[in-house]
Amino acid sequence: MRAAALLLGIIACGGPSARPQIEWEPPRSLATGGGERGPWQQNNSRFDHVDDPSVVLAPDGAALIAWVDHRTKDVLFQIVERDGAQRRTRPTNVSRTPAVFSWLPRLALDGDVIHVLWQEIVFSGGSHGGDIFYARSRDGGVTFEDARNLSASLAGDGKGRIDAKTWNNGSLDLAVDSRGVHAAWTEYEGRLWLARSIDGGDTFAAPALIAGDATHPARAPALALSAIGVHLAWTTGEDASADVRVVTSRDGVTFSDPVVVAPTRTYSDAPKLAVDERGTLHLAFAESAAGPHDRFDVHYTRSRDGGQTFEPSRTLSRPHPGGAESAAFPSLAISGATLHVAWELYPDHREAPRGLAHAISRDGGDTFSPPSLVPGSSDPLGGGNGSFQGRLMRKLAVRGDQVAMVNSSLALGQSSRVWLVRGRLAAHPR
Repeated sequence: MRAAALLLGIIACGGPSARPQIEWEPPRSLATGGGERGPWQQNNSRFDHVDDPSVVLAPDGAALIAWVDHRTKDVLFQIVERDGAQRRTRPTNVSRTPAVFSWLPRLALDGDVIHVLWQEIVFSGGSHGGDIFYARSRDGGVTFEDARNLSASLAGDGKGRIDAKTWNNGSLDLAVDSRGVHAAWTEYEGRLWLARSIDGGDTFAAPALIAGDATHPARAPALALSAIGVHLAWTTGEDASADVRVVTSRDGVTFSDPVVVAPTRTYSDAPKLAVDERGTLHLAFAESAAGPHDRFDVHYTRSRDGGQTFEPSRTLSRPHPGGAESAAFPSLAISGATLHVAWELYPDHREAPRGLAHAISRDGGDTFSPPSLVPGSSDPLGGGNGSFQGRLMRKLAVRGDQVAMVNSSLALGQSSRVWLVRGRLAAHPR
C-alpha cells in the first residue's frame, strides 16, 4: 500500500527527479485601486482602477516597475528593492497628464537611464485617439523629463487592429542599448512605424514606415537588439491566417525584406523577441486554429542566422496548467542560455484570463520544461488579469538567476491591484 502511494506521488510530480524550476517568493502588492470601469466616453470615462504593469530588473536585482492609475490617468513608476522594500514612499508620476488617459507602458534600462514608452489617448481629429509618448529619467526614477509625443498623428497610434471592431491598445514596444533608443508602434489605420534616437533619447528622427496599410494592418510589434542590429517582429489583422513577420536592420535605418515565420493557415499573434549571448534570435507567439477570437496556444521558434530563417515552431503551453483551456499573449526573457516564457491563462477563452503560466529552457531553447502555474499570479478575489485596454504587455523580466513577473487584476465593483512575484532559478535538476 505504501509503495503504491509512493508510486502515485512520483507520477503526480513528474517523476522522482522532478523539482521546481523556480523558487517563488510570496507576491508583493504595489498598488491598489477601485473597481470601476464605466462605459467608454473617451477621456471623460469613469475609470477607477490600477492596471498595466511592466517590469525590468536592474543589475543590483531591484525591480523597476511602471503601471497605470486610471483614476488619475497617469503612468506611475516605482523601484522595489531586492528585499521587497519600495525605494520611495510614493511612486513617481511619469506622464503627468491628468486630463488624458495614459495606457500600457514599456520600460527599458540603459546604464543609469530609465526609458518609458506608452500610449496617450489623445483625440486630435482622427477616427481613433492615440499617440505614442516617451520620457526618461536620469536620476534613478526620482523625476522624469517632460514627455514627448513621438507620433503626433491622426491615425490612432498604439492600436493593433484585428478587425474593424476589435483591436488591442498598447501595440508598441521599446528597446534600448548603447547604439540608440528604438520605439515601434502600429496605428488603427494599419501602418507600423519605428522611431530611433542615436543620442540616448535627446532627439528622435522622424518615424520610418516599416510595413502595413489599411488592408493589411500591422499589429503587436516586438523589438530586440543584437550585435547584428535591430530585429522587429509583428503580425497582421484582417486575416484569419495571419503569420508573424520579422525584419532586420544592420544600420537602424534600412530593413531587410520581411521573413514569414512558421507560415500556417491558422492565426498567429502577439510575438515577442529576444536575443541570447550567442546571437540566436528567439521568438514566442500565440497561435489559434480557429481565428483571433478562439482558443490559443503559445509557440516558440528560433533563428541561428540573424533572422533569415527560423526552425519549425513548437508548442510550449500544453498541457494547460490549472484546468485552463487557452494560452495567449506571451512574454519572453533571456539570461545567458536560460530562456523564460510566460503567458496569460484562460479558464474560458471568452472571458478575461486568470493567472500566469511559465515554461523554462536551460539549454538555449533545445528543450523546455512542462508549463506550470506561477504561484500568486492570480487574484484571490476572482478578478481577471488586467490590461483590459489591450494585453500586449511585457510582464516578465530576468537577470542572472533572478526572475520577476508583474500582474494586475480588476474585480468589478470591488477593487483592483498591481503586484510583483519574484523568484530565483533553482539548482539544475539532476
